[in-house]
Amino acid sequence: MTSVNPCPSECALIPQNDGQLAGQSAMLLPFMAHRLQGTFSPQGVVQLALWGSGSFGSIYLSAFDGPYLLAPNRLTAGRQGFYVAQSQPVILLSNTRFQRFYPARKRAWWDQLGGKSNKAQSGSLRRWTLPWGVVIIEQRGADVLIAAGQDNVEAERGLALSAEQIRQEAQRYITYCDRLPLAQPLMRSMVLQSTHAALSSIRHDHNGRFAGLAAGLDYSAPARTYYRDGYWTLQALLMLEPHVVLEQIHLLATGIQPNGEAPSGVIHNGPGLSEAWEAARLNNPAVTENHSRAQDWWSDHFDSPLFFILTIADYVRATGDRSLCRQYWPQISAIISRYERFIQHDNGLPRKPVNNDRDWADNVYRSGYVAYDLGLWIGAVDAVADWAQGQDPTLAVRCEKLGADARRHLDDALLQPAGHYADYGDPSDFVEDHLTLDSLTLLRYGAVSAERARQVLRQVQTRLETRYNPQQKYGDWGVMCAWPPFKRRCDTRAKSAFVMRYHNGADWPYLDGLYADTLLRFDLPGCEYPLTRWWQTCLEQGWAGAVEYFSPPFGRGSLLQGWSGMPAAVVMKYPHHFQPDPS
Repeated sequence: MTSVNPCPSECALIPQNDGQLAGQSAMLLPFMAHRLQGTFSPQGVVQLALWGSGSFGSIYLSAFDGPYLLAPNRLTAGRQGFYVAQSQPVILLSNTRFQRFYPARKRAWWDQLGGKSNKAQSGSLRRWTLPWGVVIIEQRGADVLIAAGQDNVEAERGLALSAEQIRQEAQRYITYCDRLPLAQPLMRSMVLQSTHAALSSIRHDHNGRFAGLAAGLDYSAPARTYYRDGYWTLQALLMLEPHVVLEQIHLLATGIQPNGEAPSGVIHNGPGLSEAWEAARLNNPAVTENHSRAQDWWSDHFDSPLFFILTIADYVRATGDRSLCRQYWPQISAIISRYERFIQHDNGLPRKPVNNDRDWADNVYRSGYVAYDLGLWIGAVDAVADWAQGQDPTLAVRCEKLGADARRHLDDALLQPAGHYADYGDPSDFVEDHLTLDSLTLLRYGAVSAERARQVLRQVQTRLETRYNPQQKYGDWGVMCAWPPFKRRCDTRAKSAFVMRYHNGADWPYLDGLYADTLLRFDLPGCEYPLTRWWQTCLEQGWAGAVEYFSPPFGRGSLLQGWSGMPAAVVMKYPHHFQPDPS
């Protein structure tokens, strides 16, 4: 394997031989377990939230003195430490003192009900009861325990753990995330944190039942699980926790409508959040506009139904269990019929409606033939054609024809003279002809020949890898999701309206994983750059987690994003490629 240079000494965080990150300054640590989530600043601040309930507030303690060592859900500084338990919703902070707690007044920004908390104290134990949950803080000698839950019963389960039990659970979790222990520090720490992003997305309800894959740190209210985010997140989980993928499919199935439509995500709130969310959905115009059903998070997304089929396909491929195909056959066939209605000219290529920003690039009005969506479509019809052989032979024939037609007409619709596929458009009108990483779905699902795939990948390397692109003026910092910027400003909105921001050129680690996986699939060199350059930037900036996206002019998105587990999934998928050279 090609060697990767270690993180330079000027990084704010330095990867260690054991995969931990060392820093002199007080870096923000994102944390997520099955119930709790939030951030911890060694300056002595915990921002706390609970899956399915929302924000609980800010807890202040005496500060930690550096230097610091950071690992998934753990930060240590000499004799002081921050540890998150896995089995119960409780946090341990050792050798510190509780100072004060400011309870949240709202579950989230949209909450119109809100409410005040009630405080009770018994000795060193303080309890705050909010309308949507309970927080208990106990000064236990030199340690502080923070437990939270939907109710007293759940929070008290956390306090039942000893400090040593919490430390041991934290260490076992870190060991489980350490999937490449023999690698050099940069690669090892990337895999450790990227695996953490995927595993920590597994959420539970207050009874310990599966409650969806979270998209990331900022998604507890309303609690929702996405079709597309979940798909890229579960690529690692298929190898680690396949039973979780099965549960995710069952949950996503509840969002498929009889006509094959699906929202961006499925809402799965706890009791403390459901009433408040429904009140906001019905009475707040900013919320009502995009959420037409109680269970929908952003109704009617163009890519979601296809990801439902592709998730089942990947689960079948990994486990050999085809029972889901039979169980959800009505939904699967309805999805195929839905997309057939978007096809014109009998060419097998569904057209995304005009003025529609509802796929992963949800700040861009992509319409007509969209390379990313067409890749998903071809992958979906191929899977259904296979399953339908014994289930519905007529549908099998339809899907075989749809796949063949789509492949035959794809080049006429989107292939550019430079050898890559345009982002979106209609050759008879306007085509956004820049190169995008998400167009690699065409390669992932076999829509093009191996020769064409290698040609596209060469274009990606020279134009989207910033080390080879002198036209963007920020040097070597990662892999851009698109270049050059969008030609029509009117096609973009919000964050993507800014050049180099969000869908308009930022680095998205999940797409880096897709790119690296595609390079390996076609036996091309260079996968280490997309797998590690984003992580090196995180370390340079002091971002202690697998971020959602970033770019030099605009900084980062969320600190701990589930689908940023894709780079680790690629390493686990090709273990022999990444084993260190014994010599």
